[in-house]
Amino acid sequence: MSQPHSVAEPYSVPSTAAADERLTTQEGRKDFWRATLSCWLGTAMEYADFALYGLAAGIIFGDVFFPEASPSMALLSSFATWSVGFIARPIGALFFGWLGDRHGRKLVMVSTIILMGLSTTLIGLIPSYASIGLWAPACLVILRFTQGFGAGAELSGGTVMLGEYAPAQRRGLVSSVIALGSNSGTLVASLVWLAVVQMDQQSLQEWGWRIPFLCSSLIALVALWIRRHLRETPVFERQKAALQQQRMQAQSAPEATDRRGFWQRSRAFRVMVGLRIGENGPSYLAQGFIIGYVVKVLAVDKSVATTAVFIASLLGFLIIPLAGWLSDRFGRRITYRCFCLLLILYAFPAFMLLDSREPAVVIATIVTGMGLASLGIFGVQAAWGVELFGVTHRYTKMATAKELGSILSGGTAPLVAAALLSWTGHWWPIATYFVVMAAIGLATTFVAPETRGRDLNDPHDAI
Repeated sequence: MSQPHSVAEPYSVPSTAAADERLTTQEGRKDFWRATLSCWLGTAMEYADFALYGLAAGIIFGDVFFPEASPSMALLSSFATWSVGFIARPIGALFFGWLGDRHGRKLVMVSTIILMGLSTTLIGLIPSYASIGLWAPACLVILRFTQGFGAGAELSGGTVMLGEYAPAQRRGLVSSVIALGSNSGTLVASLVWLAVVQMDQQSLQEWGWRIPFLCSSLIALVALWIRRHLRETPVFERQKAALQQQRMQAQSAPEATDRRGFWQRSRAFRVMVGLRIGENGPSYLAQGFIIGYVVKVLAVDKSVATTAVFIASLLGFLIIPLAGWLSDRFGRRITYRCFCLLLILYAFPAFMLLDSREPAVVIATIVTGMGLASLGIFGVQAAWGVELFGVTHRYTKMATAKELGSILSGGTAPLVAAALLSWTGHWWPIATYFVVMAAIGLATTFVAPETRGRDLNDPHDAI
């Protein structure tokens, strides 16, 4: 049995010859590009959904679903329904992760895109509070749960598939396509909302807000069509043969079977949770809460916030692949560490600048925060997360760790920030909260292994 790698030492160039060899054939390259496009579209849809909801929660949902509440309480209620989706994500990650590790990545990728697409479309069809009363927010909560249940495996599934297809030396760059997908979704959402918010308030509240949610079904249909023709990754095809052999061994010699459970190999799992907290919390504060804070509390025009998200999304097409390339060139740890440090330095000056209410300053502040948290650090995390885990439970562990980190940070961050604002009436506790989460990510990089170039066929976790 191979020994676990130490935390301090980087991995040598791996023996992933089967995956790299497949890319030398025409059929192999075709499979690779189909998988890349499919993962990009699926992640684009997931993040379009969440960006749509984040923008809607900050801009209009308080008026549509919580019209009788004060502005602060309406904002708090809107982000409470936001958090419901994150509660569902670890449950979906466990279920679909197990399914993906046992029966293949493709089955999960098809199932999650159907579930997410249907949930998002139905959100756009919910009647308002004025029409059906409390049933309106109740339906919103239910659909947010089902949306989160599917999204809990979508991001990790795409990341695992791309990581297992990618050449080892360019895994950071190729895996960053997942982050490009998230950025594309945010770009689409901000573009649609930038057009929608030009409506008069009555039209926006009555029917205009529904347009972005209904349009997301188009992305889902295209992604579903492509995913029907996907092939399994070379790594999973090899693992499938190993699983069949293990089942035969278990039947013939049950006493020789390794029965150590999921949680008995969990050091890499805890590292992934810490890394995720350092990225996801600041990310959803930067692109979720701050939007609502600027619009509802600082009373800055809605178009300023949506313009900032749009500009950041455009810059993401440069920042994300650069971050992935840097992690291939210099290593996952040092690149991630630099982004976490920059986020710590960003928090307090950001809120000071937002208080100016100057459109140009507000836009620059939001763009900087999204560039660091939602784009750069996420571009590094994709390959690192895949490499942390052995092939046996890679999908389950990675998806569950990411979503547990999300629920501890990103899923609850806007809600906690809104509660802190309502309680104190000032931004300094929110900035402190921002720093704490980024610091958790920074501290985790000092106990995480350098995994650049790891052999993804290894059954053991990186720690």
